[in-house]
Amino acid sequence: MPTDYFGEEVAARYDETSDDMFEAAVVEATTDFLAELAGGGMALELGIGTGRIALPLAERGVAVSGIDLSEAMVARMRAKPGGDRIPVTVGDFATTRVGGEFSLAYLVYNTINNLTTQDEQVACFENVAAHLRHGGAFVIEVGVPSLQRLPFGETIRPFHVSERRLGFDEFDVVNQGLVSHHFRAEDGKFEKRSIPFRYVWPAELDLMARLAGMTLRERYGGWMREPFTRVSTKHVSVWEKN
Repeated sequence: MPTDYFGEEVAARYDETSDDMFEAAVVEATTDFLAELAGGGMALELGIGTGRIALPLAERGVAVSGIDLSEAMVARMRAKPGGDRIPVTVGDFATTRVGGEFSLAYLVYNTINNLTTQDEQVACFENVAAHLRHGGAFVIEVGVPSLQRLPFGETIRPFHVSERRLGFDEFDVVNQGLVSHHFRAEDGKFEKRSIPFRYVWPAELDLMARLAGMTLRERYGGWMREPFTRVSTKHVSVWEKN
């Protein structure tokens, strides 16, 4: 079983972040996009977490199920209105199977990068394909690796600097590795938390999809279907099960 980096300490303040992913407009655009793809069928969220997307999607009438490794994160979702009605299986979303046939599976906000090896990411696509009906869609929202912003020969890039919080990404460009280091001021000192990721390129994801029997249907620069260009910082990609 993979290491759970989202235990009670993280879950307790996860929803308190000021990150724009919690903005009402972002959540609405995301659920609009996903509800349209679900088309009245069932949806499976991999890494369902505290229900940021699953709960409003379920409110729109989509039957949502989830998989997540963190019992602490799932407990936070279940404590919210409607959270106890969403079936969630605790386990590794790269390999854990649940019952039912889904018209939609989705991974949002860089969660594919929580799988820290290429083999695990390939297994995730295979697992999704096993859950999807013919013609079903798999959606991933993930950032484009920001290596263009990394000076040649350097490995550290800050992503947040403020009086009470510091964040630095440490790149391993040989192995496509990335460790995010978070420093938060608590009781007069900085507490450190580091989480490993594996960044992945759009073309690499397309190949993983092909290996799992899926084909790229569309790719955008965001949930509002913005064009995906050479300066896009993320992409929302949709693959269809053949």
